[in-house]
Amino acid sequence: MSVQEYLEKHLLSRKIEEAVNAAVRAKAPDPVLFISNHMRRAAPAVITSVRARQILDGRGEPAVEVSLHTNKAVHRASAAAADAPEGAAADAVRDAEKRKLLARAVADAVRVINDKVSEALVGMDPQQQSQIDQAIMDLDKAHHKAEIGVNSMLAVSIAACKAGAAEKEVPLYKHIAELVGKSATTLPIPAITVINGGTHAGNSLPIQEIMILPVGAKNFEEAMQMGSETYHHLKDIILEKYGSNSCNIGDDGGFAPNISSITEGLDLVIEAINRAGYNGRIKLAIDVAATDFCMGNKYDMEFKFAEKSGQGFKTADDLIEIYSQLCSEYPLVSIEQPFDKDDWEHSKKFTTLELCQVVGDDLLMSDPERIKRAVNEYTCNALVLKANQVGTVTEAIEVVRQAKDAHWGVMVSHRSGDTDDSFIADLAVGAAAGQIKAGAPCRGECLSKYNQLLRIEEELGSDGVYAGENWRTTASTS
Repeated sequence: MSVQEYLEKHLLSRKIEEAVNAAVRAKAPDPVLFISNHMRRAAPAVITSVRARQILDGRGEPAVEVSLHTNKAVHRASAAAADAPEGAAADAVRDAEKRKLLARAVADAVRVINDKVSEALVGMDPQQQSQIDQAIMDLDKAHHKAEIGVNSMLAVSIAACKAGAAEKEVPLYKHIAELVGKSATTLPIPAITVINGGTHAGNSLPIQEIMILPVGAKNFEEAMQMGSETYHHLKDIILEKYGSNSCNIGDDGGFAPNISSITEGLDLVIEAINRAGYNGRIKLAIDVAATDFCMGNKYDMEFKFAEKSGQGFKTADDLIEIYSQLCSEYPLVSIEQPFDKDDWEHSKKFTTLELCQVVGDDLLMSDPERIKRAVNEYTCNALVLKANQVGTVTEAIEVVRQAKDAHWGVMVSHRSGDTDDSFIADLAVGAAAGQIKAGAPCRGECLSKYNQLLRIEEELGSDGVYAGENWRTTASTS
């Protein structure tokens, strides 16, 4: 092919002339850079390949990371493995051979992404999120998406979402807001873990997390300052009361003092809030994770005790009485998973008391059908969204929309032992969720989300609206 034929085939002379004219009209101070960017925009982005690899998550266990290549850039994303109750939420793919690295290897998922998924997505426009996600879903018809695995599907979907935002030359949260169909964005209130228990810590506390919500902060930056100061005051208090050995942290970065009662933990947090000078400006929340200690039709509050007193078994009605008393004695505004994942009856009974936000985790598992049932039966009034229980960005957005239409609260959540991918920060802002749960102001995989939210708030400037006292109502459909 001659030079002239090459120029004519690709219309280079005309395209270069258009770029030069555009630079002249714009009076660009750096015409070479302007022309380069103009030419780059003129070429539509397409996916050229998808490559996956095994990385380690916050627990040092295998996770999937994806690099999605377009003809313009590379976009990377990762997702922690789903760790939901067996037979309920979608299962993450595991390498069956030898069950390497605590049986969590993801070699099979990497192979599937590098072969089947990459082949299916090559040539697609990264801005077409729903089409990309449908192509991914069409590859996995297995029960609970077990063939590719929801964590693997989500990593690919997130990488595509980042590529779509880059092609549109907008921040990721704005791209998500457009996908959701919203023009307004909201900085969420952080549900900051300060004490860990349950299966996430080696102490005797039966519930999984005690969290603080800085509802009285004027913006997200102040909310994180309030949370961090309270967290460090709590450390000092634990040191004074229990000694240095009790300042170890749990899976979500919360302290794990060897306490056994919920009230003991809440009292410690209240004291820390008072020392920090934020009395009245910070509310409390707990994640009971009651499925972990449900034994038949009773709940073993001493399930972690080496020697049981025999007084630890509680009925669901006993728990309702306990929660009601906690709500009356403490500024407790949110309780997550207060009963077993299949105890719809008592979850409804407690929710109808309207004492606090009742958040469905194991009860819902981000499953549209379970959410629909919970809405119809009023079994809870808030959703904890764990995207890797769903599988793709599109499905996550649909679940958020479903919860908002029911006027529920929406808490976008990390996974315990998450990766350092900060996508959920942009998701919480773009979807105007109002709440985010990303662990303690400690551990890199937790801080990556909080730090991204600080950057987003800085970028939004005066347009940045912090949920604050309206943290439960921002999720309403606008």
